[in-house]
Amino acid sequence: MTPLPPAFITWFASRGWAPHPHQIAMLDRSNEAATLLIAPTGGGKTLAGFLPSMVDLAQNPHKGLHTLYISPLKALAADMRRNLQRPVEDMGLNIRIEDRSGDTTQTRKKAQRADPPHILLTTPESLALLLSYPDAPHIFAGLKRVVVDELHALAESKRGDQLMLCLTRLQAMRPNLTRVGLSATVDDPDALARYLAPHPAICDVLTADPGPTPDIQMLPTNTAPPWSGGGARYAIPEVLEAVKAHKTTLIFHNTRAQAEIFFHDLWLANTDNLPIAIHHGSLDRNQRSKVEAAMVAGHLRAVVCTGSLDLGLDWGDVDLVIQVGAPKNIKRLVQRIGRSGHHYNTPSKALILPANRWEILECQAAIEAVVADDLDGDPRGPGPRDVLCQHLLITACAAPFDADTVFAEVTQAGSYAALTRADFDACLDFVATGGYALRAYDRWQRLRQTAQGLWQLRDPRQAALIRMNIGTIIDTDTLKVRMRGRGGKALGEVEESFAASLTPGDTFLIGGKIVRFESLREMVVQVSNDRGRRPRLAVFSGTKFSTSLLLSDRILHLLQSGRWDTLPAHTQDWVLQQKTVSQLPEPGRILVESFLRDDRAHTCLYGFAGKNAQQTLGLLATRQMEQLGLGPLGFVATDYATLIWSIHPVTDPAPLFDLTHLHAGLETWLGENALMKRSFKTAATIAGLITRNHPGQRTTGRQATFSTDILYDTLRKYDPDHLLLALTREEAMRGLIDFGRIKALLSRTQGKIDHVCAPHVTPFSAPLFLEIGRVPVEGTGQDMLLATEAQRLMAEAGLAQNE
Repeated sequence: MTPLPPAFITWFASRGWAPHPHQIAMLDRSNEAATLLIAPTGGGKTLAGFLPSMVDLAQNPHKGLHTLYISPLKALAADMRRNLQRPVEDMGLNIRIEDRSGDTTQTRKKAQRADPPHILLTTPESLALLLSYPDAPHIFAGLKRVVVDELHALAESKRGDQLMLCLTRLQAMRPNLTRVGLSATVDDPDALARYLAPHPAICDVLTADPGPTPDIQMLPTNTAPPWSGGGARYAIPEVLEAVKAHKTTLIFHNTRAQAEIFFHDLWLANTDNLPIAIHHGSLDRNQRSKVEAAMVAGHLRAVVCTGSLDLGLDWGDVDLVIQVGAPKNIKRLVQRIGRSGHHYNTPSKALILPANRWEILECQAAIEAVVADDLDGDPRGPGPRDVLCQHLLITACAAPFDADTVFAEVTQAGSYAALTRADFDACLDFVATGGYALRAYDRWQRLRQTAQGLWQLRDPRQAALIRMNIGTIIDTDTLKVRMRGRGGKALGEVEESFAASLTPGDTFLIGGKIVRFESLREMVVQVSNDRGRRPRLAVFSGTKFSTSLLLSDRILHLLQSGRWDTLPAHTQDWVLQQKTVSQLPEPGRILVESFLRDDRAHTCLYGFAGKNAQQTLGLLATRQMEQLGLGPLGFVATDYATLIWSIHPVTDPAPLFDLTHLHAGLETWLGENALMKRSFKTAATIAGLITRNHPGQRTTGRQATFSTDILYDTLRKYDPDHLLLALTREEAMRGLIDFGRIKALLSRTQGKIDHVCAPHVTPFSAPLFLEIGRVPVEGTGQDMLLATEAQRLMAEAGLAQNE
């Protein structure tokens, strides 16, 4: 094994530590082309990733940039700089370490380009920006290693695809570049290794000792959870008792809105005045920084938070994590659990608090999955072409490029390895001309070919605009919220559509405060403090998670296992009643229930396909019911089932799951649906067709939506084969609509449908009647209702039907 230099051995000893085996093993692999290290949270994986760089720099003086560290979070990069600075200073090493993000001053950024530090810690977006400058070859002239932290998190989004494309550019500049990926939660190590390595190179996978099994259980409560909803306020007393019994507790929520509601209720019940705070991505940066500093200092007993605290920062003495609401994803739950007991070989402690009865089943299934180390994950699809379009623009900003050379580079990125030359050329043509329908407009003529066959910017001044719009994180249409008055305190952001709905006097929650809307001035929501009133809730941006397929499958197996003794007594009774009145859903089969309620036929489809897919199933099934003359009136969907009400009952559910009919209905629906325009806006922004940021100004959400709506309608009419329309459809099918999950459901079940005609509302379907978000269906069902009501009124009036 590669020996650790004496200075490092002494430093470890001075801290009372000994190097972990996987940290030493990383030294042995320091010259490998690519290595993926999988180590538990608190297992020192970040130091393992940096140790080869620090040893090399300590023994071999180096000029310029040696190691590039990529983090999914700006805060994580800044935190890592502070952590690395400690051993460097303790050992007296001549190593410069700096971070670079949107928060770095322009003066510092300019200095970093002229004289790069030995170790630079940054984000995918900042790396893309650095590669867009003509002096990129100088910046990265001495680069030897790239360390990507939380690789699994980046691999699940377009940010990861952009990063891998950037790495192909770096690899072209530095052919012997070493890549290192660090991750704690990996469902398919081999697939993630292929994603990291330059195709077709092999990536070594090093797995550390996973450590002890987490201490995880459901939070016992005196009150049974409600039948529906997601607030979990029923368990506030038990949560407070858990907080009192621990040093620092992180209370995770799946959405920012739920976090705000829960924090407000927790604060009202906090009669002991425990120091608690709230942290999420819509809050002002300064407020988040204060909360983070207080956590590190150990001044807070609890922080109500969202995914903003999911990843790798070491938050002081956190010794308990509470997950409020079903986790929806086992990997996310494991990541959150790892925030507690952030020390090697120390078991993490977590409590899960289901928000409603259905979530009890999901939480129990998730606990069993964590104990079994059974992680979920969707197969990684091909690299998105809108990200490739942006990459071509970034490449052109740096210097004229040869298409053949860049195509060869791009296909070295794992997710783009199967990219065809025809698809690459289509992206290049779009970037250069805007495509067939738009090539007549100068604003979309961005590239031209030189006499030597190289592609370059048509107008070099466009480089500044392209750089201002780099990135795949599309900001939601948000407005700043400030206290009223000159220099009023910044509180955070709310969605533009929510702000537009406010009238003076309306109240809402932000940062745990109830504020009163006063006015909207210069795109800033001005508010004042408001006490003692029930607030209206801000519609915060954020991802709406769907239950993963692996977790759904575990719920079905839990129901069929008969091992319900781990469930609360009231939930056991509920499951037994369902088995008596109807039957329990089974893996590999679809359960359909039919019953009457309030003289309406009701049909419940148990697909366990996730919220988006069940919603889409409701839209498509009601279209089919309309064609069958059943008069559907509306539906509601959850992660587990879709409930449809109609004039006439469903006697044969098989046509509702006919893939041919579903496809036909989908094509009709997609063409007229507003969700497609939303997907188009995202793809058009990433691909560079729409620019949100301009020098000295920023396009508002409404302006951008208006312009993209016009473009979408124009392309559909005059250029239906346009690249962006194809990308829009791919994105919608995979994300907003999740039609792939419906196809997977039909593939798993192979037409096996259990149709139960129940005498009344079934126990499992009852909670769906309480769900908000019902979708009405306009069609013959409404006409039938009107005709029946008219006939009844005429009869009451003594008028004949034909009068």
